[in-house]
Amino acid sequence: MTKLITILIIVAALWGGWQLFLYWDKVKREDEVAAKKKAQTEIVSGEQLSGMPYGLETSYQTAKNQGATAMKNWIKINGRNVQDPRKAWIELDYCVAVAREDPGEAKKTFASVKNRTSQSSPVWARIKQLEKTYE
Repeated sequence: MTKLITILIIVAALWGGWQLFLYWDKVKREDEVAAKKKAQTEIVSGEQLSGMPYGLETSYQTAKNQGATAMKNWIKINGRNVQDPRKAWIELDYCVAVAREDPGEAKKTFASVKNRTSQSSPVWARIKQLEKTYE
């Protein structure tokens, strides 16, 4: 009888150790996933992104302060000189500005930006943030 109790205690200890290991592994993976997700969702500032010549920054800020129509005109005039990822960020700013006046234009511009932007882009987190609004 004592041998049976000893065997049951050993089996219970092994089973408990295995469950503890599985729990520790699960927590470790959740922490890694959370850290990765946090890193992906950190939104950078548009001014930090590359792709815009230095001389255009002040004219863009002026157009942004004047509203959606001025931003659209600025993009038409200067869009060829600006490269992604900054161009994508500017067009997303335009989406937000024009959404109230012309939701169709905002959705069209958003779709264009989303289609040409890869998931590794620093703008992707902002696209995911705005996705529910513009799709």
